[in-house]
Amino acid sequence: MKTFSGTALFLDRADINTDEIIPAKYLTENTKEALAPFLLEDLKLEGFTPGENIRDASVIVTRENFGCGSSREHAPWALEVNDINLVIAPSFARIFRQNMFNCGMMAVELPAETIDQLFSRFAGRPTTITTDFDKATLAITAGDVSEAVPFTISPFDRSLVEAGGWVDYADTNY
Repeated sequence: MKTFSGTALFLDRADINTDEIIPAKYLTENTKEALAPFLLEDLKLEGFTPGENIRDASVIVTRENFGCGSSREHAPWALEVNDINLVIAPSFARIFRQNMFNCGMMAVELPAETIDQLFSRFAGRPTTITTDFDKATLAITAGDVSEAVPFTISPFDRSLVEAGGWVDYADTNY
């Protein structure tokens, strides 16, 4: 199973689309690894510099409708090859969300009010998020400030994550 913990990157914008996650001009690459340097290259967000800001990130916290746009798997792949296996948002584009789970990654939906609180308490500070998958909780810590946040995951999505994604799940179960 992948790691779902680490340094958080706060992206304070709704509707970040798959072309901003990985620009379409890189979809001809032959490997997932070839996508790595281009993650979030086209994301326009004040104070955000892709190469610098994603370097140490393992978790993204963002606003609603993350992953809207086209339905390609390249967007989760670009996150995965950059060791970002957990995205937390109020909502996701349906196909992007399922592609995350199909890749053995996690797309955790939290209420918008909870996301607002996380942004106000933790954004702009070095923040670590640790996932307790068995207890379905996130421990969010920045210095002496910490918060535990419960999340839900469907039994099937849990099975996909535990298996490492759809292919491994299918190999085991079919």
